[in-house]
Parts: sequence; C-alpha cells; structure tokens
Amino acid sequence: MPWPIPSTRVRELIRQGAEIALNVPESWMADLDTVTLSGPARSRIADDPVLAEATRRTNRANLLTWAAANVRAPGEPVEAQVDDAQIAVARDMVRRGLDEAALDAYRAGQSVAWRYWMKITFALTRDPAELEELLDVTSQSISAFVDDVVTALATRMRSERAELTRGSQAEHREVIALLLEGAPITRERAESRLGYALERTHHAAVVWSEGPDPDVTTVDHVAEILARPAGGEPSLMVSAGSGTRWVWSQAAPDLAAVEAAADAAPDVRVALAGPAQGVTGFRRTHLDALTAQRMLARLGSRRRVAHYDAIALVALATEDSERAARFVSRTLGGLEHADDALRDAVLTYLRSQSNATRAAELLYTHRNTLLRRLERAEEALPRPLADDPIDVAVALDIVRWRGAGG
Repeated sequence: MPWPIPSTRVRELIRQGAEIALNVPESWMADLDTVTLSGPARSRIADDPVLAEATRRTNRANLLTWAAANVRAPGEPVEAQVDDAQIAVARDMVRRGLDEAALDAYRAGQSVAWRYWMKITFALTRDPAELEELLDVTSQSISAFVDDVVTALATRMRSERAELTRGSQAEHREVIALLLEGAPITRERAESRLGYALERTHHAAVVWSEGPDPDVTTVDHVAEILARPAGGEPSLMVSAGSGTRWVWSQAAPDLAAVEAAADAAPDVRVALAGPAQGVTGFRRTHLDALTAQRMLARLGSRRRVAHYDAIALVALATEDSERAARFVSRTLGGLEHADDALRDAVLTYLRSQSNATRAAELLYTHRNTLLRRLERAEEALPRPLADDPIDVAVALDIVRWRGAGG
C-alpha cells in the first residue's frame, strides 16, 4: 500500500498536533503506563520493578520519537529508533523467561496513544474532510512505527534467546526456573547442574538497579558481597537481567557490608529473605525477596536495603496502593505528615507494648520528652491512640517505608 501524501493543510495540522504531543499532560502518560502494564499477559512485567520502570521509559521515548519526527517532517514515515535502553528491556524480558508475546504491551500502548491523538486532532479542526485525511495518514504512521519497533525488538529477543541457550548461566537459569515453578526435577540433578546444595539452609537476595543505564559493575560488586562465601559456605549467583542479580547463600549475609555497599551506590537496591531450609526454602526465600523488591518499588521507597522479615506486613497491607493510602490517611490524620521524630516516637512506643520507659531507652531520649511527643501525637490522631494501637502501628510502618518517609 503506497504511503499517503498529505495535503499542505493537513501537514500543518499534523505538525501542530505533534508539537502538542511533545508536551502531553502527565495524566495521559500515567494512563499509557497503566494500560501497558495491565492484564494477566503483562503481569510479570508489572510485578518486576526493573521491567516496569523500563517500560515506562520506553513509552515516553516512543511517544517523543514519533512526535518529534512529525514536527520535523509531518506525515512522513517515522523510522523506529530502538536504542540501547529498549534493547536492554528486550534482553531482560528474555532473561526473565518471557517471549515475544510480552511485546503486546506496545500494542496496548498504541491504542491509548491513538485515543489521545484523536483528542488532539479534534481540537485542531472539525472539518470532516481534513479530519478524514489527517486521521488516515496518522493512523498508518503510528501503526507502521509501532510495527517496526516491535519487529526490531522481537528480532533482538530471538537473538538474545539463542545466545542465552549457551553457557553455564543459561543452564543455571533453566534449573532455577524449574525449581521456582515446582517442576519435576530431582534434587540430585538440580544440585549437580547448579553446583549448589539444596538440602541446607538458604538466604536469598535480589540486587538490582532501576536506572536507564545500570552500572553492571556496581550491581555485581554488591551481589558478590552477598555471594561471598563465609566460612567456606557455598553460594549461587545468576544474572536475571542487565541490571539484576539473584543470589542464594548458605551463610547469613553481612548486613553491615551490604548496607555500606548499597549506600555507596545510589541506583542499587537490595531485597533480602531467609533463612529457610531445603528445596522449599530455596524457592520461598527467593519469592519473599521478590516481594520485598516489589514493595520498595510500589511505595517509591528510598530505602536501599529491605529484608522480607521487616516488611512482610507492610507488603501485604500495601498490595492495593490506593486502599493503603486511604487506610493511612484515615488512621493517622495529621500524624501522617508530622515530622519523622514524632512518628518514630509513637511507633517505638507501640512496639514497646506501650511501655514509655522502655521506648524512651530505645529512642535514647528522656521519658518526659517521649510523653510530650505522645501528647502531640494524640492531638494529631483522629482517635485516641489506645483505641486502635495496631492500626496506628501498621499505618506508621507504611509511612516509614514509603517515599521520603522511607
């Protein structure tokens, strides 16, 4: 089908619309992100903070590429610009066990982009002939652009999959996938292929960077601290993406060393879990570490390191982010936005079973100072602290982990 050549008037309308598209409201982009990460087929992308954030970045990159091209040359074909960041996303999808079907997210994004593009065009003209020509040209342009992007990424994924079928890392990933899925592989065979004993105690970690250009050397450095054998205990580390490492160790991690390394690498995060025993423990600790990873991403927490044992209740309470936010606001009232010292005082007091003397000791403060802070907290809370101490403690813990409060 020959490429349509738009009239001078429609070329000008496309240029005007593309200029608007370069500065669309953030709510439009949020809608695009939501749709591309929704649905059962894309749940594995949405649940992975690294893939989800990379998908959001590529959504914006694709929109800007198409719009900028149509400002320069309205109505002409737009060449797909698959950059290193998009190639990294395709590579990481393969390493997570996803296939080309995952690229359906781009098609979903296309439908949202087209809906908003029609809003833009109908604001530019109501002339039926102009609209028909404008929509016909841009429909073909957007479809061809997305087709080219998907084709390029699918080719890259096939190449990456062929590359990953060779070497010990590929074999390790294959065995780990079978173990995590509970597939029928014997313990002896799995241990032989992994070079790692499964009938012992396991500590698991996920080390990752959400940045667009992850510093692999830094990620590996933090992961190696976790995988470093302590007292001769064996460990296992595999690459789960360009900026993600999965680690299992039969020795407890040196948390001080891990936290120091993570603090020195602002883009690197660590989620920990364990200990747990045997093949079930191997699987359970990894899934718990993934839960901690997802919670940090969901809450926008600035914490560098999170252990599942410390966040299990918060992770459960915040699975629905909107409902969790309403729960926090309803429970804490003005205390939600109080200073950190006041919130920490109340949380420590509740965790000390409402023992003011013990709480003051833990806070390294005078008991009277603590009591004054509790009085201030009572004024900010919608209900007396004694009426629902458990709800208040959970809400404060959520605030402690999220955003700036984390």
